[in-house]
Amino acid sequence: MKKIGFIGTGIMGKPMAKNLQTAGYDLYFTEHFEPAPQELLGEQGHALPNPIDVVEVCNITIIMVPDTPHVADVLKREKGVLEGVREGKVIVDMSSISPIETKQFAALVVEKGGLYLDAPVSGGEVGAIAGSLSIMVGGTQAAFDEVKPLFEVMGQNVTLVGSNGDGQTCKVANQIIVALNIEAVSEALLFASKAGADPVKIREALMGGFASSKILEVHGERMVKGTFDPGFRIALHQKDLNLALTGARALQLNLPNTATAQELFNTCSALGGEAWDHSAMIRALEHMSNHCIREE
Repeated sequence: MKKIGFIGTGIMGKPMAKNLQTAGYDLYFTEHFEPAPQELLGEQGHALPNPIDVVEVCNITIIMVPDTPHVADVLKREKGVLEGVREGKVIVDMSSISPIETKQFAALVVEKGGLYLDAPVSGGEVGAIAGSLSIMVGGTQAAFDEVKPLFEVMGQNVTLVGSNGDGQTCKVANQIIVALNIEAVSEALLFASKAGADPVKIREALMGGFASSKILEVHGERMVKGTFDPGFRIALHQKDLNLALTGARALQLNLPNTATAQELFNTCSALGGEAWDHSAMIRALEHMSNHCIREE
């Protein structure tokens, strides 16, 4: 059984790592980014001081951290990942970060003889726990084939979408769709409630028709119940939409509804909600309308 490095054991990384251990893999963690939870340590979990130590021990090292600067730090810092890369090593970044900088990171790894995959995920904490994530991969077929057994432990929909950077581009596109669907469900339930209808019953009815969606099912339930513990934090979705809007400017595109969704997330942040689940976008619309769909 291969030794697998895993850097980043937060809301998403922890259950992903746990699923790999359950599948029989020995995991090696670094104390640099954040100490691994005690429940991951023991016979199948080993803590090492620095990223270089993890890469030197493991053939495949997975990175799962919040943002582009964190990936850059893990790779480039003194005793970082890049210092341990040599021929045959595979670095897999499953964070959601900049497609442009991803291509730069990949080039640095390839220059040292390693292989690089960008493999961001969708499905949130629920999907991470269940091992049902969608995984969007950018890189070579050879690298993908080597890591695919690990992906299949962590996810159910695993797709090689193109070369390095394309996985991250796919994730940005995913986050645009998710944000706009959250906005649509929020507006629909707010409209129904303000008109005097029961949003709980409205959601149930809509689930049986063409408007049905995973967002309506999962996040619609969060909205009517007011259960906004993450999940996927608004601050992280803001980061992803910023990548979309920055990329759009570079490509000379207009993404008006993406910009509107970002402004709604910004309103949530202004209300103190950076750590709310992204389904709490409805709170921004409720605030603007002076109407809440729940009894609070």
